[in-house]
Amino acid sequence: MTVRRDFKEPARCRPDLVIGREELFASARDQLARGGSVLLHGPAGIGKSTVLRALAADYGDAAHTVLRCSATESESHLPFLALADLFGLVLDEISDKLPTAQRTALESALTGRGESTLQRDGLALRLAVLSALRALAASGPVLLVADDLQWLDSASAELLGFAARRLGDTPVQLLSAVRTEGQEYDRHLRASPPDTLAVRLNPLSRAQVSALLDHRGYTDLPRSTVREIHRTSGGNPLFALELGRALGENPTPPRPGEPLPVPTSLRALVLSRLDMLSDEARRTLLVASAGARPTLALLHAAGRENAEAETAQAAELGLLATEPEGPAVRFAHPLISAALYAEAPALERRAAHAALSTAASDPIERARNLALATTGTDPEVAARLAEAAALARDRGAPSVAASLGLLAARHTPPDGTPPPDEHRLKAAEDAITAGEVDLARDIAREVLTRATVPADRIRAWEVVIEAAGQALGDVDAVFPQALADAGDDPRLLALVHYHLAWRKLIVEGDFSEARQEAAHAAELAARGGDRRTELMSLSFQASTETLMGHPNAPTTIKRALKEPQNPYVACHHNGVGAARFRWLLMSDQLPEARATITALLREVRRRGMVESEVHFQRFLAETELRSGHCGRALDLSRESLRLARDSGIGLGASAMLASLAEASGGDLDRALALAREAAERAEEDGDQMYLSRALAAQGHAQLVAGDAAGAVASLRRVRELEVGLRITDPARGRWHGDLAEALVRVGEPGEAQDVIDVTREHALRLGRESVLAVLDRAEALVRAAHGDHEGALARLTSVQDRLAKLGYGLEEARAAFALARLRTGRPGPTSYDEAARLFRRCRALPWLRQVDAAAAAGATEAVPAVPQAAPASDALEGLASMERQVAALVMEGATNREIAARLFISVKTVEATLTRVYRKLGIRSRVDIVRLAAGRHAK
Repeated sequence: MTVRRDFKEPARCRPDLVIGREELFASARDQLARGGSVLLHGPAGIGKSTVLRALAADYGDAAHTVLRCSATESESHLPFLALADLFGLVLDEISDKLPTAQRTALESALTGRGESTLQRDGLALRLAVLSALRALAASGPVLLVADDLQWLDSASAELLGFAARRLGDTPVQLLSAVRTEGQEYDRHLRASPPDTLAVRLNPLSRAQVSALLDHRGYTDLPRSTVREIHRTSGGNPLFALELGRALGENPTPPRPGEPLPVPTSLRALVLSRLDMLSDEARRTLLVASAGARPTLALLHAAGRENAEAETAQAAELGLLATEPEGPAVRFAHPLISAALYAEAPALERRAAHAALSTAASDPIERARNLALATTGTDPEVAARLAEAAALARDRGAPSVAASLGLLAARHTPPDGTPPPDEHRLKAAEDAITAGEVDLARDIAREVLTRATVPADRIRAWEVVIEAAGQALGDVDAVFPQALADAGDDPRLLALVHYHLAWRKLIVEGDFSEARQEAAHAAELAARGGDRRTELMSLSFQASTETLMGHPNAPTTIKRALKEPQNPYVACHHNGVGAARFRWLLMSDQLPEARATITALLREVRRRGMVESEVHFQRFLAETELRSGHCGRALDLSRESLRLARDSGIGLGASAMLASLAEASGGDLDRALALAREAAERAEEDGDQMYLSRALAAQGHAQLVAGDAAGAVASLRRVRELEVGLRITDPARGRWHGDLAEALVRVGEPGEAQDVIDVTREHALRLGRESVLAVLDRAEALVRAAHGDHEGALARLTSVQDRLAKLGYGLEEARAAFALARLRTGRPGPTSYDEAARLFRRCRALPWLRQVDAAAAAGATEAVPAVPQAAPASDALEGLASMERQVAALVMEGATNREIAARLFISVKTVEATLTRVYRKLGIRSRVDIVRLAAGRHAK
């Protein structure tokens, strides 16, 4: 029997909707599955109740009886209330199983009849609760679900603690949650069963807050606003949702530089102690909340003479957390600062900003505060703000520059010089650099509603196009309008044609057309004297030529490297530095590629170029992966993916590279999931170029996982896509060797050889040494499949040495592994030592597991031999190639695990193949296959 206080769990409590708590949820779920108890703890609003309800809903069905209570502060003075919630509905069921004295004491406590107290009936009540739980557990496991333990009435808490410490092996588990601010959950843990796992809920990341807001319907918030919600809420989900709700209900969004509107509910929650401060102390805190980095010295300079005493008073009330050693004044939670500022009258806010506009030592802070202290337009204030924006840009803070630019536009008169829209366009370009694409697009669209000057309109259209990212198909209608606005001005036409080149590549998947469009854009830019656009166009042309294997690629790179250079283009992810990196990487110059991309990554971080940072971190991860540094690549790819999710930039590309890194050094299930995500995003964006790379990552993960048939399906599609894209350089995706190997595994060595021959022709033309070595490794497997083991061994020995000299550590290890599998005769215990050593050096954990499996199975062949004639009875002739190979190994007496290791497939694939063999041959078991073999030998 299951007893529930609430008969239907809300949909939002399903485990898959516990956003940002997946690992925590899994850990707690495993603890409950082992028969243990769980105590969730953390501050108010952190999501304890949500996780508790989700765990109860997910695990509750495993219990025979579920008892629930949820205490409240207003009822915490009522004795035995929690006990009544827990046992009230089951009292009739268990009362006759309790001794008379215990039954009387428990009934009196639960019903309120009589005058039962802990002092008078203490022992009887304690024993009654213990006996009641044991009686319920006699019929099956019992789960106690208790929320808000901090409000549990003291009598119930004492009784439950007494029972919990004495339950022993009785199948009673406690799932509870308690509000804590630090680590003060110990006393609740002492009152829980001895095997209780304490789980602290920490703040959500920005990406998790974004996902939470999206799930609750707040989907139209700009990323800059989500970032501010995360900062103000401190990652607290309740606070974040309340702030999101307040923004959703507020028709006027906060102006640049202003904090978020804080709803009354949150103000009351965090400012309950504010009334205990003096008026002067409150004004001091208001100045601190208006400052970006408040210190005692700053407060003194702003006219707050008694800042030390007033901040000390606020710290005693828990409003401030002043640093014990240092001048900083820090609010105990960011929401306190926001609520305090929102609570203050507008006149007092402006007074605080006016004081800070002269007190702050940083010119950016002085300008920002001056703007917030000023109402209406003021050319002098606007000029100060524009200067501050330029300074922020130079410091590598484009997000701050964008905010200051918008303030400058607000304070610029309509007929000012420069006009307000000039400030807005610069702010939009800064927002693009900072990765705040939603804000940039909104600013640009606003400018387009009134701009008439062609140059301004083209700048705005450029922001709209760049904000679309890989989804250029979504802004198809922009290009005709932009061309019309450009007229016959070569400078403006160059900008439009540069973006049209990207459209040709991403939307139409036509490398040749994209290359020609980029070359045309470079010519127009040179004619118009726009060196920046000329360099960007040449860089794009060079990258396209590199990827398609065009012989002009080195020449175009040299043209793009000629002086004069533009600092922005030099380090941009689509600039000449990135083009040169791609050429180095594809030309097997790994040390030079690493040095180039490391320097570029350092520079874009200094400049605050978020989009370029996402891409360059991924490029560095790819370089490390090629070098066989799988652990380093895994860390970099995960960080790149985190940054991509946080900024909403390059998600598909980052997921693709993270999939490759996971397949080589991490978790195969995660690798497959990331590859699917990357493919789905590419298809959604209509991005043919990254779709092929995502599918290549998927095929690689499938091959590593032992699913050769799945790898063949994925990689055949990659081949079709790249033929359509006219990509001929095999160093671009490096999937060809995987496809050939997978084809051998499924019994198609002929097709594998075709793939090798076609790819080798292009690799020889372009001098791609590492690609040639990998193709030779695959060809060795083809030879082995045809029975030429000696030729295969010789080829693999050479391949391993060549890959080692080129610095491709992981590919070298794969060659050593294939070599170990091909050794003739049954291998000894050290046959796989070299492969294991090389994979261990690379930290290639999935591959190491393959080595262990192969060694345990005693595999002696890397690939099956292609049947030469009819190896079995006539019935076997109707089987497919893979089915014949599996049947032949069964005839030799191999187990499913040994077959999987020898054929490089999973045990599940072996089982599925055998099922088809049984059906086709009209037999029922492995024994019948062996009988077929015996019949063949008898003949």
